[in-house]
Amino acid sequence: MKSPLHWLVLRAVVAWVATLLIVFPLIWMVLTAFKTELQAIATPPLFVFKPTLGNFLTVNAQSNYLGYARNSVVTSLGSTLLGLLVAIPAAYSMVFFRTRHTRDLLMWMLSTKMMPAVGALVPVYLVAKHTGMLDSVTGLTLVFTMINLPIMVWLLYTYFKDIPGEILEAARMDGASLWEEFRHVILPLGMGGITSTALLSIVLSWNESFWSLNLASYKAGTLSTLIASYSSPEGLFWAKLSAASVLAIAPIIVLGWFSQKQLVAGLTFGAVK
Repeated sequence: MKSPLHWLVLRAVVAWVATLLIVFPLIWMVLTAFKTELQAIATPPLFVFKPTLGNFLTVNAQSNYLGYARNSVVTSLGSTLLGLLVAIPAAYSMVFFRTRHTRDLLMWMLSTKMMPAVGALVPVYLVAKHTGMLDSVTGLTLVFTMINLPIMVWLLYTYFKDIPGEILEAARMDGASLWEEFRHVILPLGMGGITSTALLSIVLSWNESFWSLNLASYKAGTLSTLIASYSSPEGLFWAKLSAASVLAIAPIIVLGWFSQKQLVAGLTFGAVK
């Protein structure tokens, strides 16, 4: 029978192997971004090479990186704010003013995420075309809001459900109105959940590629559109593609790094009684 020390070593080895398998594609992408196109497709792959910043300079100079990045920021933040404006009162009403159809409504909202996005492409495309929102930041922001809204409502519903009802009863006994109860009790107590929901929505919107590629091009294209532009009939420009990918994921990685404390606090809200 193996000793506890052997199990600890085995678990550590398995954890390191799993981590390397997950992180290696990211590391390889970063390495490829600093190679020339010939070095990027070399066989066998090059692990030792002279790095170059040429790919990053090309992406910035020829591909309007700042324009695509601005669209990503606007659509991510805009869809998150719009989603919170709808999801917060929706989750609040579902938790504290439940009806016999509340559970069915929640399940229906969640079921909309089970449908492949391509199934709704044609009607959404036609609506965007006839309303003048095709290849527009406004149209893309609205679409991002709608696709993330079910997840946001579910997350906020879970967080608000852990708020003790006795606190609300005490506020009502003190004469608090519905708005005062919502503003001074629900929002402060649920701020951890609201913050983590907002961060998740930003990440999902930032990484969304299907709708960006089908509903936007140059004017409203996001960083996902920029990355896809390096795939052409002549082939894939692996080095420039990797450089564009690094520039696309860098801001969201920095955001996740500095907000990990708030994200973890929100995700674990109510986990310990």
